Amino acid sequence: MPSFISRLRRTAVVLALGAGTLGFAGAAMAAGLTETEQRIVTAVDERQDAALDLLERSVNVNSGSYNLAGVREVGALFAAAFEEAGLETEWVDGAEFDRAGHLVARHGDRGPHFVMIGHLDTVFEPDSPFQRFERIEGNRAKGPGIVDMKGGNVIILETLRALDAVGALDDIQVTVVLIGDEESSGRPLSVARKALTDAAREADIALGFENGDSNPETAVIARRGYTGWQLEVTGTPAHSSQIFREDIGYGASYELARILDGFRSTLAGEKNLTFNPGLILAGTTVEHDPASSTGRAFGKPNVIPEHAVASGDLRTLSAEQEASARHRMQAVVDEHLPGTTATITFTEGYPPLAPTEGNRRLLALYDQASRDLGFGAVAAVDPAAAGAADISFTAGLVEMAIDGLGLMGSGGHTVEETADLATLPSQTKRAALLMYRIAQARAAGGSPAAGD
Repeated sequence: MPSFISRLRRTAVVLALGAGTLGFAGAAMAAGLTETEQRIVTAVDERQDAALDLLERSVNVNSGSYNLAGVREVGALFAAAFEEAGLETEWVDGAEFDRAGHLVARHGDRGPHFVMIGHLDTVFEPDSPFQRFERIEGNRAKGPGIVDMKGGNVIILETLRALDAVGALDDIQVTVVLIGDEESSGRPLSVARKALTDAAREADIALGFENGDSNPETAVIARRGYTGWQLEVTGTPAHSSQIFREDIGYGASYELARILDGFRSTLAGEKNLTFNPGLILAGTTVEHDPASSTGRAFGKPNVIPEHAVASGDLRTLSAEQEASARHRMQAVVDEHLPGTTATITFTEGYPPLAPTEGNRRLLALYDQASRDLGFGAVAAVDPAAAGAADISFTAGLVEMAIDGLGLMGSGGHTVEETADLATLPSQTKRAALLMYRIAQARAAGGSPAAGD
């Protein structure tokens, strides 16, 4: 059976050569939106008061990743909204991975299958001074998680409501996954992201509603993944006056410094590759708690350090780039200075979302929808400007993926987090039109539903 991408491309050509009412090509859409597409736009506009109300209510519930009750409360708020919109919901308990859990909502049994991804938690715990939604000058508002990413969750809901308003939702399969621990993931990740990967295996297309680089002129078709790493170094303790002696060696601090500089000289400058030592400890004694990223060290100027620890992250755009970087880092570690030993341990992290033909095709469709709506062109954001996100767990499981479709703004992860509320309807219209056109293309091509 041809891939979904091949079927979609073939059907798009047929539509563009036909009556010109549903095609993806610019020439076919030159006359403007179809009547149904205009009704989608109207449906979004008519629900803006309700959308803003849900956004405010969700922002006003603290849902820091470790506030499990708060995450569940926001999950219940969105569950009620999705159920009202006709979706079936399920709460996936997070006890197995030490977090609150996830909300999953489903609809439909025919047509292209979309997995739509958001998250319920924020970086702002109950002790943060930043707790409430606040309208400010212009069409803007501040609030914890307003763009990262409760605004994106609202856009998912309103996209589906707009499609339902014109009768298009019956021709689409949807699985919405609102993750409860995106900002501080539970472990193991294979369990913490099982609900998402299970949904992706059944889907054709993944849509992520993070805010990307908060620029409506860009969307994300590639994200770098990250892997954690930790160095543990030992040296021979002795009086500092004996350092560099053949039988004493260089001590743990110099060995650690050699390794880190070796990483820099060996790997720095490679496109889409970064590595950062975020915490360093060295001394006669070292206490390190990886779970909380904290530690203590004791040492004296006249004693050669016996222990050193460093931990950090490694970010890459593909699995192949990650494997190569790990190999080169290990080679640096293995070249010990006299009198020292060192080991490096890599820990699981978010996988990369590499750019693919399918992702590029999906961006082209999204770009055309944006142009036809009068919102201008949309280009791919530089992967270096896009951190890790949950959509990466769909890599290799869906044929097409795009992220950065959420509410735009600024100041994410700070007490200045601010939303441009004008992008709430515009982002919703873009997503709704994209999904509608893909569903129309599938129907016109007579393609079977995903999984048939």
